[in-house]
Amino acid sequence: MTITVLIPSALRAFTERQSEIEVCANTVGEAIKEVSKKYAGIEKHLYKDADNLRDFINVFLGQENIKNKDGLDTKVKDGDLVMLVPAIAGGKDTDTELSKDTMKI
Repeated sequence: MTITVLIPSALRAFTERQSEIEVCANTVGEAIKEVSKKYAGIEKHLYKDADNLRDFINVFLGQENIKNKDGLDTKVKDGDLVMLVPAIAGGKDTDTELSKDTMKI
């Protein structure tokens, strides 16, 4: 089955700037492994060990997070779309930050 895997901007440096990669797979996990085989440099950014994705990588099959399905064992069908979505965190809370100017008495 041909599956399309969407690659986020942050990881495209490891896929020759490709935003979509077509692979043949029967599960979401197989699809991601196939991407890793095609583009070996991306593997260390996706996996924390041989079988487990890094905690900050979310995977969607269509509109549904695979955590709500069978994880990497979630079955795919021809034409499905798998999205890799890195978690976003950080930033600065400007509402609670005190500058030197606001602390003057």
